[in-house]
Amino acid sequence: MASIQRRKGPNVTGFWGTLQAIADGLKLIFKEIVIPIRANWILFLLAPSITLVIGLFLWVFIPFSDMNYLTDFDFSLLFVYAISSIGVYGIIGAGWASNSKYAFLGSLRSAAQLISYEVSMGLLLLPVAICANSYNLIEIVKQQSNVWFCIPLLPVCIVFFISLLAETNRSPFDLPEAEAEIVAGYNVEYSSIAFAIFFLAEYSNILWLSVVISICFFGGWLAPIPLLPASSFWLILKTLFICFLIIKTRANYPRYRYDQLMSLGWKTFLPIAIGYLLFIVGVLI
Repeated sequence: MASIQRRKGPNVTGFWGTLQAIADGLKLIFKEIVIPIRANWILFLLAPSITLVIGLFLWVFIPFSDMNYLTDFDFSLLFVYAISSIGVYGIIGAGWASNSKYAFLGSLRSAAQLISYEVSMGLLLLPVAICANSYNLIEIVKQQSNVWFCIPLLPVCIVFFISLLAETNRSPFDLPEAEAEIVAGYNVEYSSIAFAIFFLAEYSNILWLSVVISICFFGGWLAPIPLLPASSFWLILKTLFICFLIIKTRANYPRYRYDQLMSLGWKTFLPIAIGYLLFIVGVLI
């Protein structure tokens, strides 16, 4: 981001900024955990764990190739989508347990934002399942052997990527963490390793959703050229490209207002998702 914005940043710490993440991690680990006096300390300490455990648990259901996976069942796409929506409880719990109006306002913003965009994301995944004739993630990738779904479902792919930014609280939709308005959002009272856990969960969710969009729209582990062999390398490469787009978007675009964020989700993305779903159903059926 510092390189994109042509400014000095963490990229000057070590080779290409490689030491900055280590320095930040060590700093947070060795700091003291401060619990507000009137906070519900049980839920205060449990909330980051809930968010992180759910974020890591979702990786169990991700296939990295047709032979490299831990679990495989017919409704894996629906299951991971349902489990991912539970993570909002950790954010709400953190805001409420902190006994701070800024943290509580940040958690309410986050809950409203996540719920709003999850509706659109669920409807955007249905055309993928219809085109693949399956909810199985492995079968969805296999059905893209001739053409990636990002081509016939291009509007769905674009809207899903933008919804991904809102779902993961990334700029320009990082309203739950709007520093100028509510200090730092739902995690304002957190410090030390508890603060770091929230960021680990958030970035784990970014990587996980990047894998999901790679599987559903960009052929997963299939090679971009049919002559090349399919491999987990292609899935990792596509995932890193999606992550790069997320970071580039954050570096280039300013933050939305909250009313614009909600209006975009309910008045623009939801009608597009419903309309394209009906179009796909009409064409294929």
